[in-house]
Amino acid sequence: MAWRGRYRSIFDWFDEVFRSIEEEMAQVERELMELLRSGRAEIRGPYIYGFRIVIGPDGRPIVEEFGNVKRRFGRTEILEEREPLVDVFEDEDKVTVVAELPGVEKDKIKVRIKDNKLIIRASNGQKYYKEVTLPAKVKPETAKARFKNGVLEITIEKEKPKKVEEISEEGYEVKVE
Repeated sequence: MAWRGRYRSIFDWFDEVFRSIEEEMAQVERELMELLRSGRAEIRGPYIYGFRIVIGPDGRPIVEEFGNVKRRFGRTEILEEREPLVDVFEDEDKVTVVAELPGVEKDKIKVRIKDNKLIIRASNGQKYYKEVTLPAKVKPETAKARFKNGVLEITIEKEKPKKVEEISEEGYEVKVE
């Protein structure tokens, strides 16, 4: 391992990493205070940024970001709407989407399904927006949403795949119109 040459233990390596992070954060704070004092910057917010790492169905890690801080085209943007943390679960006959919407009242939440996407909007002082591509075709008219303690849970039945008539030894005959 890389840490073995310079350090007595892995804990020494972690100590150095944390010390380095603390020094960089202190430098950023000093620069920010100087900008604020000079009038070249202003404080706006809140700024929310987070990520989580999940293992996808293929066994590969997936990094998912949430919050209102986005990197686009090499620039950092602060959006008015936060992107909530969302989980999507799929089983045989339904898709369940769970979204965290802290600080929102139930009557301020709008949920829409369009083109196999679930769109969540909420506004109650804090604004949330998220588009979720659903993992399967669903029947939008079966959607049910529940909201409790800042957590929105949406359950939607899947469309049943159309059954193909049994294929005989000659194969499946396709009708020509």
